[in-house]
This record gives sequence, structure tokens and C-alpha cells, in this order.
Amino acid sequence: MEMCIMKKLIIWQDDILKKLKLILVFFYFLFQTSNIFASERWVLDKSLSTIEFELPVLFAKNVKGQFNTIEGFVELDVEKKENNKAIFSVQIDDLEMNYIKYKDLLLSNIFFDTITFPLAVIDTKKFSYDNENELKLDAELTLKGKSEMVPLVINVVRLAEELVQIKSELVFSRTNFEIGIGQWSNTSILKDKVKIKTNLFLFKE
Repeated sequence: MEMCIMKKLIIWQDDILKKLKLILVFFYFLFQTSNIFASERWVLDKSLSTIEFELPVLFAKNVKGQFNTIEGFVELDVEKKENNKAIFSVQIDDLEMNYIKYKDLLLSNIFFDTITFPLAVIDTKKFSYDNENELKLDAELTLKGKSEMVPLVINVVRLAEELVQIKSELVFSRTNFEIGIGQWSNTSILKDKVKIKTNLFLFKE
């Protein structure tokens, strides 16, 4: 009698496990399918995109430059428009600038310390939007091992079905990131506010 009950229990447990596996497979498939149809991934066209910076200098030409190595992508929740995200980075030591004789100083530990912190990263985290042509949000800027939320205005131009142009501008305080230490932390000559302008082109994967 006990053996019969044990066999029934084992059969019943096996049946439950099989059903649970089927349910898990179903939900996994449902989740993956919804991701396929609900999200879009846009990848940077590195040959067309540019990221430039400008720093005012008292009684002299502003420090201007452009980063050559850019990486990044955008993921869009095309249905709910709530779980969107974008991440872009630049390799700081790969740049062109007008004050070329100060480039080594700029890359040193006095300013960017590119040996220790080679990348600058902007991360929107998760954001939502109503107007796809202009977005206003706070993004996380990471420089020299420090992170800070900065306001960001993004203008989007759809050039084709699978190609968009993204223009944005942000301003941050260099002293908040310790970009310029010692005598270079003084903002009377070399000003504090750095402007970053992007002109990015992305195509849909």
C-alpha cells in the first residue's frame, strides 16, 4: 500500500515539474518575443558623428577640441516609451584641439588624468519621452572617476527610416570633476563651465 502511494507521489511530482517547466518556457518565450517587437536598438555611425568641447579663456581664444574615438548606442521602448536608455563614451586622449602645445598638460593628472581615467561617459539611465523630436532629461556624466547628473537637451532629426541625427548640448563644471588642480583650479583665467556639443548619427540594427 505504501509503495503504491509513493509511486503516485513520484508520478504526481514529475507531472508538476513538467508543467512548471512548460510554464517557464512559455513565459521566457513571451518575454523574449515582447522584447523583439517592443524595443529598437540604434548604433552609432562613427564615421559621421562628432563630439566637440569648448572652454572659455579670459582675454584669449577659447579652448576648443574634438574627440575622435566615440562609442555608443540607444535602446528605445517603442510601445510604452518608458524604459529607454542611451550610453555614449569618448576616449579622451584621442582628440584634436586648437591649443595643441597644451595637449600633454590637458591629458595629465592635473586635468583629465587619462592614464587612470581614459574614458568620459554619458549615461541617460532609463528615461521616458512624449515628444520624440526634442527631449529634456538629466543624464549621468562620468569623468575622472566622478559622476554627476547634468541637464541635457536632445534634438532628434529622422533622416530616413533607419537613420537619425541627434544634436545635443550640455554644460558642466570642470572643478566639480577636479579637472584642473593646484593653480589650474582657479577659474579667473581658465573658466569653469565646459560646453559639450554632439552631432551624432545612428542607424537601426
